[in-house]
Amino acid sequence: MTELANGHRTETAMMGGGCFWCIEAVLERLEGVLKVVSGYAGGEVPNPSYEQVCSGTTGHAEVVQVEFDPAVISFRDLLVVFFAMHDPTTVNRQGADIGTQYRSVIYYDGDAQRATAEALIREFDGEGIWGAPIVTRVQPAPRFYPAELYHQQYYRRNPNAGYCQAVIAPKVAKLRQKFAHRLRPAGAGA
Repeated sequence: MTELANGHRTETAMMGGGCFWCIEAVLERLEGVLKVVSGYAGGEVPNPSYEQVCSGTTGHAEVVQVEFDPAVISFRDLLVVFFAMHDPTTVNRQGADIGTQYRSVIYYDGDAQRATAEALIREFDGEGIWGAPIVTRVQPAPRFYPAELYHQQYYRRNPNAGYCQAVIAPKVAKLRQKFAHRLRPAGAGA
């Protein structure tokens, strides 16, 4: 936690929902999100490389670590956006990305985050929003390993890359359409 100039204390959240480039590109646009770092968590190998994680043998998930101001955006509101931007009903798969490294997971930091995540999943399952049960794992936050520098702010730096155009751009467009009220003002950096 960091104390901000306005007296607020930041919180940290960690979640994975497929390729970390997608989740990072969406969350970094939200008002109240101060920093998003792509990385790896939940595996057995210390300081894994992208190649190791992609092999599916390390046990890590591609995740983002998010620092946010809970006075501006709550953990629950972050999760609402997170769930809307991926399919939380598929085990170890998001679109063409298949493997345990692409699992849907929320790594909580404390009992309040755990309770919030579990309650939201129950609420969404009760409403039948996805037409299938949510399989997102809710687990204590393990050690986070930042991904290599070329993965950080990937969409922002490579908007015309094929994957970015085909997969990430539609998620960003969906964010703008569905959560316009949550977006940071134009020109404000992440």
